[in-house]
Amino acid sequence: MNGASAILDGLTQDWGVDHPLVLALLALALLPLLATPFVRRGIPSAALVPVDPFSRAVAVALRLAGCLAILALVLGLAGLHRREQSVEREGTGAHLVLLFDRSSSMDNSFADRAPTGDQESKSAAAKRLLAEFVARRPHDRIGVAAFSTSPMPVLPLTDHHEVVDAAIDAIDRPGLAFTDVGRGLALAFSYFADDTDETSRAVLLVSDGAALIDRRVQDALRDAAARTPVHLYWLFLRSRGSPGIFEVPPGEDTPQANPERHLHLFLQGLGLPYRAFEATSPQAVADAIAEIDRQETRPIRYVERVPRQDLARPAFAVAGFAVALLLAAKLAERRLAPARRTRAPAAEAAPARRAA
Repeated sequence: MNGASAILDGLTQDWGVDHPLVLALLALALLPLLATPFVRRGIPSAALVPVDPFSRAVAVALRLAGCLAILALVLGLAGLHRREQSVEREGTGAHLVLLFDRSSSMDNSFADRAPTGDQESKSAAAKRLLAEFVARRPHDRIGVAAFSTSPMPVLPLTDHHEVVDAAIDAIDRPGLAFTDVGRGLALAFSYFADDTDETSRAVLLVSDGAALIDRRVQDALRDAAARTPVHLYWLFLRSRGSPGIFEVPPGEDTPQANPERHLHLFLQGLGLPYRAFEATSPQAVADAIAEIDRQETRPIRYVERVPRQDLARPAFAVAGFAVALLLAAKLAERRLAPARRTRAPAAEAAPARRAA
């Protein structure tokens, strides 16, 4: 009994109709079992009829076709549909926050000047390659944030990638002058504050520079890193001729003189899995993103939303097929002509009278 009720509950959760009162007409589906549109013929003795399994099967099939036609027609009129479903699946991916630098220097090319001809700005190259990156990762939940003079939340973590594509498409809009990377990172970490899924979490920082980080912001970042362990990637879009972040400069090595290098050192000291990539061309950006793609391929459970499916048209199609089958059978029906009486010839009737 419990199993039957569980099955019934599952069916009512998965399936529905728009006009429940129309379902009262389902009783009409019994009519083909009680009556037939075909002509009945009397037979003097059932013993005269040979056993014909094929004919019996055809008769049963035609009755069932009539039941099916009425049943499908009523369900179509009632607006049969399958409700929206949430299906848990397994795949590979991560929860990922894309953090973009929207300072005005991102509008320059890798040669650190306004792009000309077929040159791409750093923001345009990042937009194109990150859109391809997202397209390769259909199971990720992705959030988008940006920073310049202040941090800018753009999009919370979501599995709707068409919205993510729109957010990425806007990252090459004209930027502002300053680069407050510290508060931008604090904003990116905050995206995971309420994320309780036990899956891989990562922040991808895309920036071409850095600035001094206030000590209070540094303390806040250390606290966030301790509370919210994530994988941290920095895609450093380095202009040609500018200092790198891996080499110790020959001259003064202070945060004021080399903010990018000291940001790299600070991120290394957060105690998180961290990796930095230096890119001085669009191809180098593509190689770095491909490496990040390979790094963040861990098992993940995700919920796929299956939209509502309207089944009225398929129901009408089934009803039409069943009615067409019945119509073909009716047109193929043969009526027996009434028996004709034969009259004896006159030549045979005369001797009979003489004999009498």
